[in-house]
Amino acid sequence: MSREHVGQGRHCIGFALAVLVAGALSGCALPYYAQAVGGEVGIMRAERPIAQVLADPATPPAVKERLRYVLKVRRFARTHLGLALHGNYRDYADLHRPYVVWNVFAAPRLSLTLKRWCFPFAGCVAYRGYFSHAAARRYARALARKGYDVYVGGVPAFATLGYLHDPVLSTFLGYPRTTIAHIIFHELAHDLIYIPNATTFDESFADAVAAVGVHRFLDSEGTPAERALYRQRRARHKAVLALMSACRARLERIYRNPALSPAQKRKAKRATYRALHAGFLALVRRWHGSHGYRAFFQERFNNALLGAYMSYESLVPAFRRLLALEDGELPAFFRAVRWYGRLPTPFRDRELRSRKGLVERLPTLQHAQPRTGLPGAAGRFVGAQGPRLPRMVEHRPHNQA
Repeated sequence: MSREHVGQGRHCIGFALAVLVAGALSGCALPYYAQAVGGEVGIMRAERPIAQVLADPATPPAVKERLRYVLKVRRFARTHLGLALHGNYRDYADLHRPYVVWNVFAAPRLSLTLKRWCFPFAGCVAYRGYFSHAAARRYARALARKGYDVYVGGVPAFATLGYLHDPVLSTFLGYPRTTIAHIIFHELAHDLIYIPNATTFDESFADAVAAVGVHRFLDSEGTPAERALYRQRRARHKAVLALMSACRARLERIYRNPALSPAQKRKAKRATYRALHAGFLALVRRWHGSHGYRAFFQERFNNALLGAYMSYESLVPAFRRLLALEDGELPAFFRAVRWYGRLPTPFRDRELRSRKGLVERLPTLQHAQPRTGLPGAAGRFVGAQGPRLPRMVEHRPHNQA
């Protein structure tokens, strides 16, 4: 084990003790924190430097090819996107399972507002993550018995926001090359800017950065075939997102309608989800083949799944407009995002969605400074934020499109 890995191990052990002490403040939470620490230790034990994996004759050629691709993406993130690496994606961990964690999402039966969980030091997030699929499903069943719609989604990757060096995971190495690039850019964006208790803001920002990052990477490094395939995947993603957005809008009207009884709302809810599934089948017929969403749409749609998916997408158009107002200049865009991060929710999200709000406030950005406690340009946290629960930071429902 290298000196760097010894230091990282000490950091993890110290952090694990801090998490367990925090969990002991509420005894029933202790098993949950213990499994989080155990999951982290398992990942660390599986990590090997990528250089070592590439030099190993036993490494399959396909794995070597993907790891070389990751190194190229990593360099591009630093040199062309201004994303700090902080030692991320220098190691590889083969986890021998399809996902690194599984997240539990929950929402009331007649609401799209996701249940939130709050952790010592970590803040509040709209999911609860488990390193065991069985444990996640047990917890989901318990929530269902309490009257919630629930969804358990597998997660191929996430960020620890600089508290650990995030490795390349086998759980996403087999995805299409552009999806790998998207994941890496997305997670590095979290390491650059992360606002506590702001899941939609954080995820939409990271997704906007990832999308522009992949476009620029393909313009620089990709082949015409790769660029065409990526444009097709993004167009299909946009079509699916439009379907789900329309479904969400209709459900919100149903749930808010005081003239409908609970029974009538439940009936309308079932009809709305049937219409969503029918709309997706129509898209599949138009696409004539593989599309990357089959497993996702095999799930039973409910408020938890829809709320989870949409909560990570709703501010992406606003961030794209903000980037366009900065003429595509990422450093200026990052300064603007930090400025918006200072604003209180929900005022911040409303202003982001408002073209007028964006234009009026941009001239003041050069004078704005991130407040104490928000992430600085180095991706580390300033002020008394304290450590966050590792690997519970970014877990969205995933497709490979």
